[in-house]
Amino acid sequence: MRIVRSVVVLALFACGTVATAQTAKTEAAATVLAATREALGGEKKLASVKTLVATGRTRQVRGENLVPIEFEIAMELPDRYVRKDEIPAQESDPTTVGFNGDELIQLPLPAAPGGPARAGGPPAPTPEQQEAARKTRLANVKQDFARLTLGMFATSFSSVPLTFSYVAKAEAPQGKADVLDVKGAGNFAARLFVNADTHLPIMISWTAPVPPQRPPSRGNGPIASAGQGAGVPSRGGAPASSAPAGPPSAPPPPSPGASPPASAGQAESRIYFADYRDVGGMQFPFRLRRALGPDTVEETTFDGFKINAKIDPKKFEVRK
Repeated sequence: MRIVRSVVVLALFACGTVATAQTAKTEAAATVLAATREALGGEKKLASVKTLVATGRTRQVRGENLVPIEFEIAMELPDRYVRKDEIPAQESDPTTVGFNGDELIQLPLPAAPGGPARAGGPPAPTPEQQEAARKTRLANVKQDFARLTLGMFATSFSSVPLTFSYVAKAEAPQGKADVLDVKGAGNFAARLFVNADTHLPIMISWTAPVPPQRPPSRGNGPIASAGQGAGVPSRGGAPASSAPAGPPSAPPPPSPGASPPASAGQAESRIYFADYRDVGGMQFPFRLRRALGPDTVEETTFDGFKINAKIDPKKFEVRK
Protein backbone atom coordinates (compact mmCIF):
# COMPACT_ATOMS: atom_id res chain seq x y z
CA MET A 1 0.00 0.00 0.00
CA ARG A 2 2.86 2.35 0.85
CA ILE A 3 4.45 1.55 -2.51
CA VAL A 4 1.23 2.46 -4.33
CA ARG A 5 0.96 5.72 -2.42
CA SER A 6 4.60 6.51 -3.19
CA VAL A 7 4.02 5.88 -6.90
CA VAL A 8 0.96 8.12 -6.87
CA VAL A 9 2.85 10.90 -5.06
CA LEU A 10 5.76 10.63 -7.48
CA ALA A 11 3.38 10.73 -10.48
CA LEU A 12 1.60 13.81 -9.11
CA PHE A 13 4.97 15.44 -8.43
CA ALA A 14 6.14 14.70 -11.98
CA CYS A 15 2.92 16.13 -13.46
CA GLY A 16 3.28 19.23 -11.30
CA THR A 17 6.91 19.65 -12.38
CA VAL A 18 6.00 19.35 -16.08
CA ALA A 19 3.15 21.84 -15.69
CA THR A 20 5.42 24.29 -13.87
CA ALA A 21 8.10 23.97 -16.54
CA GLN A 22 5.56 24.53 -19.30
CA THR A 23 4.16 27.57 -17.53
CA ALA A 24 7.67 28.98 -17.23
CA LYS A 25 8.26 28.45 -20.97
CA THR A 26 4.96 30.13 -21.82
CA GLU A 27 5.75 33.10 -19.60
CA ALA A 28 9.26 33.40 -21.04
CA ALA A 29 7.80 33.37 -24.56
CA ALA A 30 5.34 36.10 -23.58
CA THR A 31 8.24 38.21 -22.30
CA VAL A 32 10.13 37.82 -25.59
CA LEU A 33 7.02 38.65 -27.65
CA ALA A 34 6.30 41.73 -25.53
CA ALA A 35 9.85 43.00 -26.13
CA THR A 36 9.51 42.25 -29.84
CA ARG A 37 6.24 44.15 -30.17
CA GLU A 38 7.83 47.06 -28.34
CA ALA A 39 10.73 47.02 -30.83
CA LEU A 40 8.26 46.85 -33.73
CA GLY A 41 6.53 50.03 -32.60
CA GLY A 42 4.80 49.37 -29.33
CA GLU A 43 1.57 47.68 -28.34
CA LYS A 44 -0.62 50.75 -28.87
CA LYS A 45 0.56 51.43 -32.43
CA LEU A 46 0.50 47.78 -33.51
CA ALA A 47 -2.98 47.26 -32.07
CA SER A 48 -4.22 50.32 -33.96
CA VAL A 49 -3.49 48.67 -37.33
CA LYS A 50 -6.83 47.60 -38.80
CA THR A 51 -5.90 47.42 -42.47
CA LEU A 52 -2.60 47.02 -44.30
CA VAL A 53 -1.79 47.16 -48.01
CA ALA A 54 1.67 46.16 -49.25
CA THR A 55 3.09 46.15 -52.76
CA GLY A 56 6.33 44.84 -54.17
CA ARG A 57 7.93 42.13 -56.25
CA THR A 58 9.05 38.57 -55.76
CA ARG A 59 11.71 36.71 -57.71
CA GLN A 60 10.85 33.03 -57.70
CA VAL A 61 13.19 30.23 -58.77
CA ARG A 62 11.55 28.01 -61.38
CA GLY A 63 13.93 25.46 -62.79
CA GLU A 64 16.92 27.44 -64.08
CA ASN A 65 15.04 30.75 -64.27
CA LEU A 66 14.26 33.59 -61.87
CA VAL A 67 10.67 34.63 -62.57
CA PRO A 68 9.69 38.19 -61.52
CA ILE A 69 6.26 38.49 -59.88
CA GLU A 70 4.57 41.77 -58.99
CA PHE A 71 2.19 41.52 -56.03
CA GLU A 72 -0.26 43.37 -53.85
CA ILE A 73 -1.17 42.13 -50.37
CA ALA A 74 -4.28 43.46 -48.63
CA MET A 75 -5.23 42.67 -45.03
CA GLU A 76 -8.26 43.65 -43.02
CA LEU A 77 -7.33 42.34 -39.62
CA PRO A 78 -8.00 39.95 -38.07
CA ASP A 79 -9.76 37.71 -40.62
CA ARG A 80 -9.47 39.03 -44.17
CA TYR A 81 -6.39 38.59 -46.30
CA VAL A 82 -5.71 38.46 -50.04
CA ARG A 83 -2.63 38.41 -52.24
CA LYS A 84 -2.74 39.20 -55.98
CA ASP A 85 0.19 38.09 -58.16
CA GLU A 86 0.97 39.11 -61.73
CA ILE A 87 3.85 37.91 -63.90
CA PRO A 88 4.71 40.71 -66.38
CA ALA A 89 6.76 38.40 -68.62
CA GLN A 90 3.83 36.03 -69.19
CA GLU A 91 0.57 36.58 -71.03
CA SER A 92 -1.60 35.23 -68.25
CA ASP A 93 -4.26 36.63 -65.97
CA PRO A 94 -3.31 37.63 -62.44
CA THR A 95 -3.83 35.03 -59.72
CA THR A 96 -5.44 35.83 -56.39
CA VAL A 97 -5.51 33.78 -53.21
CA GLY A 98 -6.63 34.61 -49.68
CA PHE A 99 -9.40 34.14 -47.17
CA ASN A 100 -12.43 35.92 -45.80
CA GLY A 101 -13.19 34.36 -42.43
CA ASP A 102 -13.44 30.64 -43.16
CA GLU A 103 -14.05 31.13 -46.89
CA LEU A 104 -11.31 30.65 -49.48
CA ILE A 105 -10.63 33.40 -51.99
CA GLN A 106 -9.16 31.97 -55.19
CA LEU A 107 -8.96 33.33 -58.73
CA PRO A 108 -9.09 32.04 -61.34
CA LEU A 109 -11.72 29.64 -60.04
CA PRO A 110 -10.95 25.89 -60.21
CA ALA A 111 -12.79 23.88 -62.83
CA ALA A 112 -16.29 22.82 -61.81
CA PRO A 113 -16.63 19.14 -60.84
CA GLY A 114 -18.51 16.69 -62.94
CA GLY A 115 -17.19 17.82 -66.31
CA PRO A 116 -15.90 15.36 -68.92
CA ALA A 117 -12.49 13.94 -68.12
CA ARG A 118 -9.68 14.39 -70.61
CA ALA A 119 -9.14 11.31 -72.77
CA GLY A 120 -6.47 9.16 -71.20
CA GLY A 121 -6.25 11.45 -68.17
CA PRO A 122 -7.34 10.98 -64.58
CA PRO A 123 -11.05 11.13 -63.74
CA ALA A 124 -12.52 14.50 -62.82
CA PRO A 125 -12.51 15.16 -59.06
CA THR A 126 -15.74 14.56 -57.19
CA PRO A 127 -17.45 17.36 -55.24
CA GLU A 128 -16.18 15.73 -52.02
CA GLN A 129 -12.61 15.74 -53.31
CA GLN A 130 -12.91 19.36 -54.37
CA GLU A 131 -14.22 20.35 -50.93
CA ALA A 132 -11.33 18.52 -49.26
CA ALA A 133 -8.91 20.32 -51.59
CA ARG A 134 -10.57 23.65 -50.75
CA LYS A 135 -10.14 23.08 -47.01
CA THR A 136 -6.50 22.12 -47.47
CA ARG A 137 -5.87 25.17 -49.62
CA LEU A 138 -7.60 27.43 -47.07
CA ALA A 139 -5.49 26.01 -44.23
CA ASN A 140 -2.30 26.55 -46.25
CA VAL A 141 -3.19 30.16 -47.08
CA LYS A 142 -3.96 30.88 -43.42
CA GLN A 143 -0.60 29.42 -42.45
CA ASP A 144 1.06 31.70 -45.04
CA PHE A 145 -0.70 34.65 -43.42
CA ALA A 146 0.40 33.56 -39.94
CA ARG A 147 4.07 33.24 -40.93
CA LEU A 148 4.15 36.61 -42.66
CA THR A 149 2.39 38.50 -39.87
CA LEU A 150 4.67 36.99 -37.21
CA GLY A 151 7.51 38.98 -38.78
CA MET A 152 5.36 42.13 -38.83
CA PHE A 153 3.38 42.00 -35.59
CA ALA A 154 4.95 39.23 -33.43
CA THR A 155 1.52 37.97 -32.45
CA SER A 156 -1.32 35.80 -33.71
CA PHE A 157 -4.81 36.80 -34.79
CA SER A 158 -8.17 35.18 -34.14
CA SER A 159 -8.28 33.92 -37.73
CA VAL A 160 -5.18 31.78 -37.00
CA PRO A 161 -4.75 31.49 -33.21
CA LEU A 162 -1.28 30.39 -32.13
CA THR A 163 0.43 29.37 -28.90
CA PHE A 164 4.05 30.16 -28.00
CA SER A 165 6.61 28.58 -25.70
CA TYR A 166 10.26 29.42 -25.12
CA VAL A 167 12.90 26.96 -26.35
CA ALA A 168 16.37 28.42 -25.81
CA LYS A 169 18.91 30.92 -27.08
CA ALA A 170 20.67 30.10 -30.32
CA GLU A 171 23.66 31.48 -32.22
CA ALA A 172 22.70 33.15 -35.51
CA PRO A 173 24.73 35.09 -38.13
CA GLN A 174 23.14 38.27 -36.71
CA GLY A 175 24.06 37.37 -33.11
CA LYS A 176 22.19 35.56 -30.37
CA ALA A 177 18.53 34.75 -30.94
CA ASP A 178 15.66 33.78 -28.67
CA VAL A 179 13.86 30.75 -30.10
CA LEU A 180 10.13 30.23 -29.63
CA ASP A 181 8.01 27.20 -30.48
CA VAL A 182 4.86 28.22 -32.35
CA LYS A 183 1.86 25.92 -32.70
CA GLY A 184 -1.61 26.26 -34.14
CA ALA A 185 -4.61 24.34 -35.42
CA GLY A 186 -4.10 21.33 -37.63
CA ASN A 187 -0.46 20.65 -38.37
CA PHE A 188 0.85 24.19 -37.87
CA ALA A 189 4.21 24.03 -36.11
CA ALA A 190 7.15 26.39 -36.49
CA ARG A 191 9.99 28.08 -34.66
CA LEU A 192 10.35 31.84 -34.48
CA PHE A 193 13.83 33.34 -34.03
CA VAL A 194 14.08 36.82 -32.48
CA ASN A 195 17.29 38.84 -32.26
CA ALA A 196 18.19 38.92 -28.56
CA ASP A 197 19.68 42.43 -28.88
CA THR A 198 17.34 44.30 -31.25
CA HIS A 199 14.30 42.11 -30.39
CA LEU A 200 13.31 42.10 -34.08
CA PRO A 201 12.26 38.84 -35.77
CA ILE A 202 15.08 37.18 -37.70
CA MET A 203 13.55 34.02 -39.10
CA ILE A 204 10.73 31.51 -38.92
CA SER A 205 11.38 27.84 -39.77
CA TRP A 206 9.19 24.78 -40.26
CA THR A 207 9.17 21.48 -42.11
CA ALA A 208 6.85 20.56 -44.95
CA PRO A 209 6.65 17.77 -47.55
CA VAL A 210 9.21 18.12 -50.33
CA PRO A 211 7.48 19.39 -53.50
CA PRO A 212 7.97 17.43 -56.74
CA GLN A 213 10.93 19.02 -58.59
CA ARG A 214 9.86 22.63 -58.06
CA PRO A 215 9.48 25.19 -55.29
CA PRO A 216 6.17 25.04 -53.45
CA SER A 217 3.41 26.99 -55.18
CA ARG A 218 1.86 29.93 -53.39
CA GLY A 219 -0.58 28.72 -50.78
CA ASN A 220 1.34 25.48 -50.24
CA GLY A 221 4.19 27.27 -48.52
CA PRO A 222 4.76 30.68 -47.00
CA ILE A 223 3.81 33.77 -48.68
CA ALA A 224 7.01 35.39 -49.31
CA SER A 225 10.42 34.31 -48.71
CA ALA A 226 12.93 35.44 -46.47
CA GLY A 227 15.63 37.88 -46.85
CA GLN A 228 19.02 38.76 -45.79
CA GLY A 229 20.35 41.00 -48.39
CA ALA A 230 22.54 39.30 -50.93
CA GLY A 231 20.93 38.97 -54.32
CA VAL A 232 17.83 41.00 -53.45
CA PRO A 233 17.29 43.93 -55.83
CA SER A 234 17.20 47.33 -54.15
CA ARG A 235 14.08 49.47 -54.32
CA GLY A 236 13.85 51.05 -57.70
CA GLY A 237 16.49 48.70 -59.10
CA ALA A 238 16.37 46.88 -62.40
CA PRO A 239 13.84 44.09 -62.76
CA ALA A 240 15.01 40.57 -62.14
CA SER A 241 16.33 38.73 -65.17
CA SER A 242 14.71 35.58 -66.44
CA ALA A 243 17.99 34.33 -67.81
CA PRO A 244 19.12 30.97 -66.48
CA ALA A 245 20.63 31.27 -63.02
CA GLY A 246 21.24 28.84 -60.23
CA PRO A 247 19.45 29.54 -56.97
CA PRO A 248 21.60 31.41 -54.45
CA SER A 249 22.48 29.68 -51.24
CA ALA A 250 20.50 30.56 -48.15
CA PRO A 251 22.22 31.98 -45.08
CA PRO A 252 23.02 29.33 -42.52
CA PRO A 253 20.31 28.77 -39.90
CA PRO A 254 20.96 29.53 -36.25
CA SER A 255 23.09 27.10 -34.29
CA PRO A 256 22.60 23.33 -34.80
CA GLY A 257 19.65 21.94 -32.92
CA ALA A 258 17.83 25.27 -32.85
CA SER A 259 15.44 24.05 -35.54
CA PRO A 260 13.52 20.79 -35.17
CA PRO A 261 14.98 18.02 -37.35
CA ALA A 262 13.12 17.33 -40.58
CA SER A 263 11.54 13.92 -40.97
CA ALA A 264 12.18 11.61 -43.91
CA GLY A 265 10.56 13.03 -47.04
CA GLN A 266 10.56 16.54 -45.58
CA ALA A 267 12.80 19.57 -45.94
CA GLU A 268 13.15 22.55 -43.64
CA SER A 269 11.67 25.79 -44.95
CA ARG A 270 12.80 29.15 -43.63
CA ILE A 271 11.67 32.75 -44.05
CA TYR A 272 14.29 35.36 -43.17
CA PHE A 273 13.05 38.86 -42.25
CA ALA A 274 15.38 41.78 -42.98
CA ASP A 275 15.73 45.49 -43.73
CA TYR A 276 13.27 46.75 -41.11
CA ARG A 277 12.27 50.36 -41.78
CA ASP A 278 10.06 52.92 -40.11
CA VAL A 279 6.47 53.07 -41.39
CA GLY A 280 4.26 55.41 -39.39
CA GLY A 281 6.28 54.86 -36.24
CA MET A 282 6.37 51.08 -36.69
CA GLN A 283 9.06 48.76 -38.05
CA PHE A 284 8.21 46.58 -41.06
CA PRO A 285 10.54 44.19 -42.94
CA PHE A 286 11.18 45.38 -46.50
CA ARG A 287 13.08 42.26 -47.59
CA LEU A 288 12.19 38.61 -47.19
CA ARG A 289 13.85 35.49 -48.43
CA ARG A 290 12.52 31.98 -48.42
CA ALA A 291 14.79 28.94 -48.35
CA LEU A 292 13.88 25.32 -48.88
CA GLY A 293 16.58 23.13 -47.42
CA PRO A 294 19.95 24.66 -48.44
CA ASP A 295 18.55 26.64 -51.39
CA THR A 296 16.82 30.00 -51.71
CA VAL A 297 13.60 29.63 -53.72
CA GLU A 298 12.12 33.12 -53.46
CA GLU A 299 13.31 36.65 -52.80
CA THR A 300 10.83 39.42 -52.03
CA THR A 301 11.23 43.20 -51.88
CA PHE A 302 8.43 45.43 -50.59
CA ASP A 303 7.99 48.86 -52.18
CA GLY A 304 5.91 50.16 -49.31
CA PHE A 305 3.12 49.67 -46.79
CA LYS A 306 -0.12 51.64 -46.38
CA ILE A 307 -1.53 51.54 -42.87
CA ASN A 308 -5.28 51.87 -42.22
CA ALA A 309 -6.07 52.81 -45.83
CA LYS A 310 -9.61 52.09 -47.01
CA ILE A 311 -9.73 48.79 -48.92
CA ASP A 312 -12.39 48.05 -51.53
CA PRO A 313 -14.61 45.28 -50.06
CA LYS A 314 -14.63 43.61 -53.49
CA LYS A 315 -11.02 42.56 -52.89
CA PHE A 316 -12.29 40.12 -50.24
CA GLU A 317 -15.23 38.90 -52.29
CA VAL A 318 -15.61 35.11 -52.27
CA ARG A 319 -16.57 33.70 -55.67
CA LYS A 320 -17.83 30.19 -56.21
